[in-house]
Amino acid sequence: MKAFAVFFCISMSLFLVFSKGKNKEEKNPKLQSDTCRFDGKKLYGKIKLVEYSSQADIKVKIVNSFPDIKVKFVESFADDCGEWQIVEHGEDLRVYITENFADLKIKPVNSFPGMSR
Repeated sequence: MKAFAVFFCISMSLFLVFSKGKNKEEKNPKLQSDTCRFDGKKLYGKIKLVEYSSQADIKVKIVNSFPDIKVKFVESFADDCGEWQIVEHGEDLRVYITENFADLKIKPVNSFPGMSR
């Protein structure tokens, strides 16, 4: 019985160690942190906030912790990962903000936008 308990503890420890090694891409296969894209769409640039989810390219949930991407809202030159310039026309990406069934979780920040590897 002791041998079984020791074997069980070791196997559970190994399982926990290896299961923590998964990265964000394995959790969300459409998210590409190396190119700052989601499902082929870049996550920076000119963003239009839309009123209905059917109009959106992606649906996002605003969170305070464990975001998929940290977003900095800028007035111009949104050309780095996580920099969003809100516009009415000429958008690169249409975003719908929701509480349920979001594609991505974002956290608004004042500095250091982007995705963690």
